Amino acid sequence: MPSAAPRPPLSLRKAAPPDENAARGRGIQRVAIVALAINAALTVGQIVIGLFAGAFSLVADAAHTLSDLVTDVLVLVAGRHSSSPADLQHPYGHARVETVTSLLLGLVLGGVGFGFLWSSGVRLQHMDQLPALHPAALAMAVLTLAAKEGMFRYILASARRLQAPILETNAWHARSDAASSLVVAAGIGGSLAGYPFLEPLAAAIVGFLIVHMGFRFALKAVRELIDTGLSEEELARLRRTILDTPGVVNLHDMRTRRMANRVLCDAHVQVEPRLTVSEGHRVSDSVYARVRTAHPEVQDILVHIDPEDDANLQGTPPGVPPGRAEVLATVADLLGPPGPKPKRVQIHYLGDRIDVEVLLPASVPDERLHALNRRIEEWLGTHPAYRSMSFFVQIAP
Repeated sequence: MPSAAPRPPLSLRKAAPPDENAARGRGIQRVAIVALAINAALTVGQIVIGLFAGAFSLVADAAHTLSDLVTDVLVLVAGRHSSSPADLQHPYGHARVETVTSLLLGLVLGGVGFGFLWSSGVRLQHMDQLPALHPAALAMAVLTLAAKEGMFRYILASARRLQAPILETNAWHARSDAASSLVVAAGIGGSLAGYPFLEPLAAAIVGFLIVHMGFRFALKAVRELIDTGLSEEELARLRRTILDTPGVVNLHDMRTRRMANRVLCDAHVQVEPRLTVSEGHRVSDSVYARVRTAHPEVQDILVHIDPEDDANLQGTPPGVPPGRAEVLATVADLLGPPGPKPKRVQIHYLGDRIDVEVLLPASVPDERLHALNRRIEEWLGTHPAYRSMSFFVQIAP
């Protein structure tokens, strides 16, 4: 079978331009820096007000916010390295840096959720030990809640604009922080109103939500790391684009995988069995161009050209059908020692048999050509590996 049509070098592929990837990386870094600055300010404010007001839950939330600083640094580093261009060791680029970072953030979310569950249980067992709070703690908790919710909306909008799953993960992390701040505000407000049990109860509910969210993000990252393919709906659209390409007869053995916001695809495309190599390559280029145009998320597609649907064919035993060298020797024997030298020999491998087309010079007389073809009809009966062998004479210009 013809091998996969060669793709242009990395520097010539129709992937996203380097300046576009660099701009995306800078956008991710800028969002991470903004989140870093907000979390740093909130951490200082929560610690100071929490110690002053005797709100230990506010101090604990400050520790939670401090953990966000670590995740913001991870996002910053990932945004810098994931936009690096492809190299010899990473021919598909560095987008998986975002995936690994998303996995780490998902695990952090899960840890935070379990922390809420644990602390809620401890507080419920020691309700009588909860300290009296100053109203300033409630004001700081509300301010923190508003800041975290605003940061969530800003990061989520940036994630969708930049098509950055890592930012979307960090945005929902900020939303979980807003939920934790809501828990703190509700707990402080309930304590000030004489209902201290509201804080641990709300913390338990939010803890379950955060654990679920962390598990979902971690699972999504793991699915990408183990090369899980696109959904059936996305595959159907991709198949339709390929099948609608002129020259494509059928499609089989299509595989896909994700790399952050990009998709890689391999496809076996069936064409008419007697196309020349150059025409088959042209069909391959047409498939490549149409897919990249209709599906911008596809970074690269490797097109393997097949003359038939070989998805269910059994492996052909070695030596059957014969290779090109053996076919050329057979043609030379049939033409005889004084015979003309063929100008071109085309071999079509279809299933476990071959068709051979031999183009002879225009000087070969018609009588000899007819006699040769009659002899070939008898010869084919004793050579089952050959389905047909035809001799043609070149038309003189």
